[in-house]
Amino acid sequence: MVSSCIEITNSIGFHARPASLLIDTARRFFSTVTITKGDRTVGTDSLVALLKLQVKQGDTVTLSADGADEDAALKCLVELIEGKFGEN
Repeated sequence: MVSSCIEITNSIGFHARPASLLIDTARRFFSTVTITKGDRTVGTDSLVALLKLQVKQGDTVTLSADGADEDAALKCLVELIEGKFGEN
């Protein structure tokens, strides 16, 4: 298992579009991906679960990936978040 703490810097946090992008990106990998905020951890297979984390700009989350392609999955997801989900 690999993990990385990352600050959310896009303007709105995890609203529907960024959360959907995160889910779509995680599905490209065989690894199981989870996101932790505070004491709550959710998988990247549920839009509702991600939205319930109420991740806002400035929050820090921990991304974790576990599986055969965990390094590639984590790298790709970190790049997505650091790129502010493509928001300007």
